[in-house]
Amino acid sequence: MKIRLGVIFGGESVEHEVSIISAIQAMNKMDNEKYEVIPIYITKDRQWYTGEILKEIDTFSDLSLIRRYAKNVVLYEKGGRFVLQNKKGFRRIVKELDMVFPIVHGTNVEDGVLQGYLQSIGIPFVGSDIYASVVGQDKLFMKEIFAASDLPICKYLWFYDKEYEEDSEEILNRMKKLGYPVIVKPATLGSSVGIKTAYHEEEAREAIDEAVKYDHKIIVEKLVENLMEVNISVLGNYENQQVSAIEQVIPTKDFLTYEDKYIGSSKSKGKLGGGKFKSSKGMVSANRVIPAPLKEKMKEEIEDVAVQAFRALGSSGVVRIDFLVDMKNNHIYINEINNIPGSLSFYLWEPIGKEYTDLLDEMINIGIRDYKRRTNKTHSFDTNILKGFTELGGLKGVKGIKGGKKF
Repeated sequence: MKIRLGVIFGGESVEHEVSIISAIQAMNKMDNEKYEVIPIYITKDRQWYTGEILKEIDTFSDLSLIRRYAKNVVLYEKGGRFVLQNKKGFRRIVKELDMVFPIVHGTNVEDGVLQGYLQSIGIPFVGSDIYASVVGQDKLFMKEIFAASDLPICKYLWFYDKEYEEDSEEILNRMKKLGYPVIVKPATLGSSVGIKTAYHEEEAREAIDEAVKYDHKIIVEKLVENLMEVNISVLGNYENQQVSAIEQVIPTKDFLTYEDKYIGSSKSKGKLGGGKFKSSKGMVSANRVIPAPLKEKMKEEIEDVAVQAFRALGSSGVVRIDFLVDMKNNHIYINEINNIPGSLSFYLWEPIGKEYTDLLDEMINIGIRDYKRRTNKTHSFDTNILKGFTELGGLKGVKGIKGGKKF
């Protein structure tokens, strides 16, 4: 019997279109002998749709097709079953699910929000849990944990947009002490959205103005010079980990931009979802060298740090971990972890003999094991502390409540 697998993608995120590309790539590679693949698309205004039409990339060139031919649904638990039910007209159950596979990127979907909902209704899902998802999306939380784990990170500072509004000179002075050039980043975005380099104060002001469009928390990092950017993927959970090949990515600027990652050198005229390039192949579009031209000692160091970072965050499934290498001083810095990387980093596994279909299969099996582990742990007690309130005179008998009127 096939596993009824709901693939969730899209969402209210600046990485919406990237998610569509990643999900359709994955759905086309899933083993149809094992899985009944059920697409679940979340629009930018947070409406959920399902239907076979959502497996085709051309559908997203005209969003009216989705409203016309797909079904607007809600996912919930009903009598021990996980169902997609029509929101409009007759509230019929459209599909029943056994498990879901979130292939989402960015705010409100990759950052623990979606994972929290899935975990709260109890459905098994693929990938990192709420905690790892939150930390994996927030670059500041991530850096604090990496620092506490003695992993090599670049010098940085951070601030809130309100602090910059109230005293921009104090923030700029801190940046000057950090030392130009720097990279300014929104703390909770991915795909290099809102990121700019600054070589002096005027550029720093411009970079901050750009970053605060997207986030209220901003990170400023010392730019690594003599830079090589390399990425590695890790597959597993806290119990077991595998590492992929290491790639060198070739940026067109001081860092790998959105265009470098998802558009590459293609010049498509078509558009995806009213926004991005229809011909994009996701992260496969980036210019890269696999394997990265690294000495064996540095390769082993990157692999070791990647596994440590994966374990420190409690990640699960497939992640991509990005590193910055100072080639002059032979020093590596861990940059960030991507909990649900673009294209699920399948292109880093194929060079070592793991085909995309097999990678997806392993991710799903890890998700099943994670679900079994979660459900075997104690999360609540049979004791009901509310029992006996009547005998106690309402709420008066509960410690800390006066007269049963306050909490």
